[in-house]
Amino acid sequence: MASEVTSGVTDALPEAFLRDLPKTDLHVHLDGSVRISTLIDLAREYHVELPSYTEDGLRTLVFKDRYANLAEYLRGFGYTVGVMQSEVALERTAYELAIDNQAEGVRYLEVRFAPQLHVHKHMNAVMVMRAVNRGLKRARDEFNARPTIATGTEPAFEYGIIVCAMRMFREGFSEYFTNLLQAHRYAPMKEVYRLASLELARAAVIARDEYELPIVGFDLAGEEAGYPANDHAVAFSHAHRNFMKKTVHAGEAYGPESIFQAITDLHADRIGHGTYLLDASAIKDADIADPEQYVRRLGEYIADRRITLEVCLTSNLQTNPHMSDLSEHSFKLLRAARLSTTICTDNRTVSNTTVSRELALAVKHLGLNRHDLKSIIIYGFKRSFFPGSYQRKRVYVRQVIDYYESIERKYFGDVA
Repeated sequence: MASEVTSGVTDALPEAFLRDLPKTDLHVHLDGSVRISTLIDLAREYHVELPSYTEDGLRTLVFKDRYANLAEYLRGFGYTVGVMQSEVALERTAYELAIDNQAEGVRYLEVRFAPQLHVHKHMNAVMVMRAVNRGLKRARDEFNARPTIATGTEPAFEYGIIVCAMRMFREGFSEYFTNLLQAHRYAPMKEVYRLASLELARAAVIARDEYELPIVGFDLAGEEAGYPANDHAVAFSHAHRNFMKKTVHAGEAYGPESIFQAITDLHADRIGHGTYLLDASAIKDADIADPEQYVRRLGEYIADRRITLEVCLTSNLQTNPHMSDLSEHSFKLLRAARLSTTICTDNRTVSNTTVSRELALAVKHLGLNRHDLKSIIIYGFKRSFFPGSYQRKRVYVRQVIDYYESIERKYFGDVA
């Protein structure tokens, strides 16, 4: 199990300390984080065929510790999305995700998903977002009813919702995507992708402004190679003009050029993954004459602008088969370049992980000390797309820091 992998962590930073710390997860996919027991329940209820109806069976056949390639990694999403086609299922999975995070000390959570994967004739995009929000809000309200929250002894649990546009899609991804592709069968594919992402950006703004949902960000997810970010510039421009923050999956399975597009064409405030940001050998654009200079300037620009990288260690190890272990991950280089980074899970179920486990891996294998850990965790709160006002966010972050330091004193008697 995930918790067993982190057993002990190090003498200097015990596992219990990591679990008790207030934490964030700014990059976690709802459909990649469904409890396996819930997946089985919902599959039976909605008649979705699974390769196994036991947790051990699904761990062996679908949700593994290591995958042969990205296609195998993505296989599990077909099952989870398949059972998340009702408001009840969406509310339940969102509620349970929040509960699972609360149990390991996560105090701020940004849940992301692609609403259009759940849209059909009985449910539109706003209905999808409202259902997810109901589950998250119920979990938040239950947690925040604790006396220690009311008295200010510890920080409340807060959350935001990030909606994901898809870089590409095919018939069969969802009823919505199938209908859209059939309606525009004679249009160039990139125009259909552009139309879908713009439609979603409009829905996200309406959900935030008219339905008062905590839609805090707009994202672009999916396969990078062959599906450039600038195909979706119109949608991100709409989000930008409406003061919605942006995060983009980039540099996960493609080179630095993908990250450059994200920050220029899509106005990205944060980058999902950014694994290959400083890897000149990953550049594929023949017009870039000096790859080393390119990544150096790109890294400097991102560092100076404090564009935060949402690092997902286990997920990166699983989707990049050439990476034999975490010692080969670029995280050390990113930290050495003084880039803003935060540790995230990506997909709790698909990657069989938790925030505490990801932090433990960074401590054990990538040399994080107590000071580094504190910087990364607190920066997660500071660079979050917090749904309240800037002033309220400042108060909340200050309360988190005070609580963090009380945990430090509990374990070490001092503050790093």
